[in-house]
Amino acid sequence: MPDATLMVCIAVTAVIGIALGFAIARFLVNSSTKRAAEEAENLINNAKQQAETLRKEAILEAKDEALKLKQEAETENKERMREVRIAENRVAQREESVDRRVESLDAREHQISSLQGQLERRDRDLKVAEREVNTRLERVAGMSQDEAKHELLTSLKDEVAYESATIIRDAEARTKAEADKRARMILSLAIQRVAADHSAENTVTTIHIPSDDLKGRIIGREGRNIRSFEQLTGTNLIIDDTPECVTISCFDPVRREIGRVTMENLIADGRIHPARIEEMFAKAEAYVNQRVQEAGDQAAFDTGIHDLDPELIRTLGRLRYRTSYGQNVLNHSLEVAYLAGVMASELGLDPIPAKRAGLLHDLGKAVDHEVEGSHAVIGADLARRFGERPEIVHAIEAHHNDVEPNSVLDVLVQAADAVSAARPGARKETMDAYVKRLEKLEEIANSYKGVERTYAIQAGREVRVMVEPGEVNEAQTVVLAHDIAHQIESEMQYPGQVKVVVIRESRAVDYAK
Repeated sequence: MPDATLMVCIAVTAVIGIALGFAIARFLVNSSTKRAAEEAENLINNAKQQAETLRKEAILEAKDEALKLKQEAETENKERMREVRIAENRVAQREESVDRRVESLDAREHQISSLQGQLERRDRDLKVAEREVNTRLERVAGMSQDEAKHELLTSLKDEVAYESATIIRDAEARTKAEADKRARMILSLAIQRVAADHSAENTVTTIHIPSDDLKGRIIGREGRNIRSFEQLTGTNLIIDDTPECVTISCFDPVRREIGRVTMENLIADGRIHPARIEEMFAKAEAYVNQRVQEAGDQAAFDTGIHDLDPELIRTLGRLRYRTSYGQNVLNHSLEVAYLAGVMASELGLDPIPAKRAGLLHDLGKAVDHEVEGSHAVIGADLARRFGERPEIVHAIEAHHNDVEPNSVLDVLVQAADAVSAARPGARKETMDAYVKRLEKLEEIANSYKGVERTYAIQAGREVRVMVEPGEVNEAQTVVLAHDIAHQIESEMQYPGQVKVVVIRESRAVDYAK
């Protein structure tokens, strides 16, 4: 019984436990479902709220955009309206301006019509007056209208001729100034391209001897050695008290050179007697002639002239022993050839004839002590005799104005000769001659009235003349400079040119104390 009861109790307990577990499980299920429903409801509510919020925000943004577009449209509309008003104002102003111009043109047209009528009336009156004046003039002048017209044309021709002459003079002055500028440029270029050095040479040949005892042997017994030497060489042998030297004097530079070589060879040899002098003279003559030939050939080669007559080449070579104011004539001739060639090239001319004439221009100096006449004329005769062309001969003859220059070649040779001879250092002169030349220049200038002081400067190439301003006016200074220059040209001999400058100056000086 107790077991049955126990079993029943157990059974009841099990049923109760099952029922209770079922109830608890159901409760739990219901609770979970309820929470899920609540969460779902909450999610739905939240979604609805967010959707509502987004809708409201979209509506607000749409309203803002619409408002913004409306404002922009209103602003654009206002701007367009303002532009339209401005355009309307401009059109109105233009219409007013056109109206005013039309009114002004109408007034001017009326005024012009009135003036035209007045001019027509005046023109008729003038024609009538002109006919009356012409009639009166014909009666007073005693000539017809055609005669008066001819007289007027004649006077106009005279005036035109005078004005034409004035214009021509002005053009000539401008042309001369331009030509002078161009000539200076060509000369400076030629000098710059040639730029040769110069070495002054003495015309007196002095020979050094070892001792004065040798002078007696040179003279010889009763003077036979010196007579033999002078007879063979054609020179004068000067033996004086000057220690350890003898001097050879001769107008012929080639003979003087032969004598120098002969004497130096005799002194070196030590045997001095007539036979030995004759032997040494023959050797010296051959030696100098050879050097003359070589100098002529070298000069022709240096200038590019290869068709000269052999006799002209030998004569040209003799210039190697000729000097003019201390300037070697052969070197001077070469420089003149170079200068003339450069200037001819600058002028667009053939430089070969200019070089040829420049090289031969002083040819006469090689023989001018043997033949009477100017070296220019003698050189021209030599060139003519040995087949030189007429223009070359004329350029040689005209380079010192012995004949009138008549071609560009003549003037080129003259200019090149003057440039070469007048360059500083090209020529020299003795101190006495130099001082006398400066004194003569100052003396000529001081001889004129109104001259206060005179200064010869730049080695006598410029004379500056100070005049009294109260005695010489501005116009007279030009005449004074011309007169002084003309007198210097006519009374003096000088290389190159002399510039005369007349200075007139007034000064007032005071001191504040």
